[in-house]
Amino acid sequence: MNDKARLTLENCRYCLMCRHVDPLDQIFHRETLTPHGIALTAISEQRGLITWNEDWVDVIFSEVDAGIAQANCVTDQPFSDAVALVKADLVKAGLAPDSVYKLDKKLQNQASPFGQDPLETTTNKGSTALFVGDESHFLWPGAIEAAVKLLEALGENPVLISRGKSNGFLASSLGLLDTARKQASTILKELEVVGASKLVVLSPGDAFTFSNLYNERLGISWPDTVEVVDLITLLANALSSGEISFEPAVTDKTSAYVDPTHASRAPNRYESPRLLLRAILPETPLELFWRKKRTHPVGNTSLQFTHPELAKALTQGRLEDARSRGIEVLYTEDPSTLFHLQNHAQEYNLEIRGLYEKLEASLSS
Repeated sequence: MNDKARLTLENCRYCLMCRHVDPLDQIFHRETLTPHGIALTAISEQRGLITWNEDWVDVIFSEVDAGIAQANCVTDQPFSDAVALVKADLVKAGLAPDSVYKLDKKLQNQASPFGQDPLETTTNKGSTALFVGDESHFLWPGAIEAAVKLLEALGENPVLISRGKSNGFLASSLGLLDTARKQASTILKELEVVGASKLVVLSPGDAFTFSNLYNERLGISWPDTVEVVDLITLLANALSSGEISFEPAVTDKTSAYVDPTHASRAPNRYESPRLLLRAILPETPLELFWRKKRTHPVGNTSLQFTHPELAKALTQGRLEDARSRGIEVLYTEDPSTLFHLQNHAQEYNLEIRGLYEKLEASLSS
């Protein structure tokens, strides 16, 4: 085990600081699914107290990797990064779940696990690039057109890059670090061809991947000449400065904003989507319990491939949170969060709407 990973997991194995916000423990009440339980499992194997078998490996690969543990840790332990390194060791030893190797094989032949569209690397040039990725392209394409129109309203002419291509986060989360590095290299080469000095992203997950994960988990330096800009933050700043304005919608339905998966990894943007949503709705949206620093993910993590039953339960947990508060409409911006919520929304009599599409439709003429 990597020394840095071991130190982190030694610190986490008997610490309960983040346990009260752990999403899987809230749903299943199983100690082995908590960061404490996962860390204790990994360190126990290192100390020779257990031997890897299917059950213990399953514990390690149940780690959600949504940033909640670190966001609620006063000592800022990089728990998910440490677990990703343990997963990588298991992958190399041939001990990972079969689903991990099947996904890795798929990723050797296509740019995303979500589809096989023929994808071309853009050769267009521009100072501003918009990262599309695979989740937007395959799971919620309406966000792309809306994002382009919103950027145009700000005077930007973005070059769309990496349409349909994974940014490497998913592979890294499964311990497929070499595959993740290859995916990252593909994106960086395309960004270099475009020559952009600003890369606009649609979700906190993309922002985290480029700004933190590439360096900290994959050992890849992000180019100093390229600024990663979150579109929600960009729009909120433009609204505050008067660069852009919206016409409030007419609706009598009770609404709420859903902090997307990985929101806890971007604390500086908590208020931006709420500011925007208040600008386009006649009444202030309600708040969910699992929000901001304690945001629970939906099923759009690596669990959708290794533990689909856990992924489904996470999504249903967010929808139940909304239903219990009498909410009728949920808004969020992350394409993959939208997709997973939409898959089960009908069971809870909820409407799921993309925030980018709603903002674009509400632009003042």
